[in-house]
Amino acid sequence: MSPLFARTARRWAVLACLAVIPSAGCTQLLLTSMYFIKGVETPAEFKDLKGTKTAVVCRPLVELQYSSSNAAAQLARVTGILLKSKIKKIDIVNPQKIEQWADEQAWDEFTEVGKAMKADHVMGIEIEQFSLYQGQTLYQGRARVKVVVHDMKQNGDVVFERSLPEIIYPPNAGIPTSEKAEEEFRKQFIGVVADRIGRFFYSHDHRNDAALDSTAL
Repeated sequence: MSPLFARTARRWAVLACLAVIPSAGCTQLLLTSMYFIKGVETPAEFKDLKGTKTAVVCRPLVELQYSSSNAAAQLARVTGILLKSKIKKIDIVNPQKIEQWADEQAWDEFTEVGKAMKADHVMGIEIEQFSLYQGQTLYQGRARVKVVVHDMKQNGDVVFERSLPEIIYPPNAGIPTSEKAEEEFRKQFIGVVADRIGRFFYSHDHRNDAALDSTAL
């Protein structure tokens, strides 16, 4: 929608309400008009990854290392792919390069990875909870993650930090394990978690959440 069209539409919406007796209906009309004019895109909270070299690193908490190590590698990769597709001129460090370095080094801080990769930013993803099953015969993914961005040009200072509320997929009901392979469901769930992380860094349509149950089938 062009800026000129948006301004014109807003002006007519306001004039329509001013031309009638003020009422709750008029207020609703104005709000509805503004909704369609502005659209449903929710802006990014953190926009400074544009044009930077960014390393995406994911690791589970110590107690989850055995059960969630593969999920961590997959989540880092998928998150990086989303960021690259949504953010202009971002350079995502090759995840294989990060994985190889991490396997060969003893490291504790995400900033160590950022420094080794010569990145402008390092995005650290900490998996605090990760599971795929609701009982033995139903898939329903559950995850909690924390996201921290360090600015390596500012001595690794934390410039963004968020803990996501528990992510449940599908949100309303589990999927029988007989209907799909575990690896297929794992990929779907990791894609959902990666998207929730990515939304902090690029604009998104919040209406997509309404279709999560149907996309899981």
